Amino acid sequence: MATETAISALSSPQEKLLLRLLSTADNLHRMFQQRLRPFGLTPTQYNVLRILRAASGPGLTGLTCSAIGRSMVTPVPDITRLLARMKAQHLIRQQRDKTDRRVVWTFITKNGLDLLATLDATMERAPRELFRALDCQQVNQLSLLLEQVMGGHGCPMGSPTHSKGALPAHPTGPISAAKRPGTIPPRPTE
Repeated sequence: MATETAISALSSPQEKLLLRLLSTADNLHRMFQQRLRPFGLTPTQYNVLRILRAASGPGLTGLTCSAIGRSMVTPVPDITRLLARMKAQHLIRQQRDKTDRRVVWTFITKNGLDLLATLDATMERAPRELFRALDCQQVNQLSLLLEQVMGGHGCPMGSPTHSKGALPAHPTGPISAAKRPGTIPPRPTE
């Protein structure tokens, strides 16, 4: 295998590890894409729907574009365009803030919720299938090691560029802590 030959020619264990991590992440991402393709979603769109579902329900509010962007597993350079495509697919809806017209709130639609409900079983199985070569102890050990690597760079695990915090304030009321996507920083007050 050409990749293995290239990896074994590297000078340090850290270089080998880095290439193995990058190669593994790419392969896992492609496998994840294949699971979502029959449903007409990309991993990025799935992530947006998952984030919006966590911020929906009775007494809960939608999220701003910037809050969604900060919550993404992988940063998206043009979240506005991504949301526009999802709106055209009727997976989300958007509404301008009543007090600040510059702010646009995004909500998941019934179509988006129904699609996620259809995907739930598939997505619950996916991590077990993707990591089936590892036993439970190995999965936990790998997770802890990756957390240490990310922590050494000042990044919370699961989000290389985000910090934990509250969802942005919304004029219709607070968002239940039980439904919060865990990594959205508070909206700055002006």
